[in-house]
Amino acid sequence: MELVNQVLEEINEVMGMVQEKQLKEAENIIQKDRRIFVLGAGRSGLMAKGFAMRLMHIGYTVYVVGETITPSIQSDDVLVSVSGSGKTGSVLELTQKAKADGVKIIALTSNVDSPLGKLGDATVVIPGATKNGDGVKSIQLLSSLFDQSVHITLDVLTLLLSRRDHVSNDSAKSTHSNME
Repeated sequence: MELVNQVLEEINEVMGMVQEKQLKEAENIIQKDRRIFVLGAGRSGLMAKGFAMRLMHIGYTVYVVGETITPSIQSDDVLVSVSGSGKTGSVLELTQKAKADGVKIIALTSNVDSPLGKLGDATVVIPGATKNGDGVKSIQLLSSLFDQSVHITLDVLTLLLSRRDHVSNDSAKSTHSNME
């Protein structure tokens, strides 16, 4: 299991660099009276969708950008955008549009100085390796380390929100899909 231990060491290294202050800034923006939209491309988009599901479980109104039932985003809403490089065209363009429309932006990226990082009202830096070679170097392919670390970071953010909002595991469980 040496390879498993190497991967876990990489994840621990990256997670040790995620700043709690940045997570708190994101937590302060996400409120129950605001609609939350999530955005990402490829595997980053899958991590964003997982976060959307967790937010739904703890009582938030949340949408995935690009889905057929997603309404228009408005100035009182929040957009959570995920891009390892912070330069992904489809993510960056829609985030810029939302920002221009007065939407609060939470950016998750490996590079605070990236175009996406600079757009964030709250920016969470997750310095895991990306497909462009940014961040902590990894033995894993492409952006696996970034994606794994984003997943954990967003689960930690969900935990912070659930504790702040006094949402129990039983309460979250009651919103879990029963169409399985």
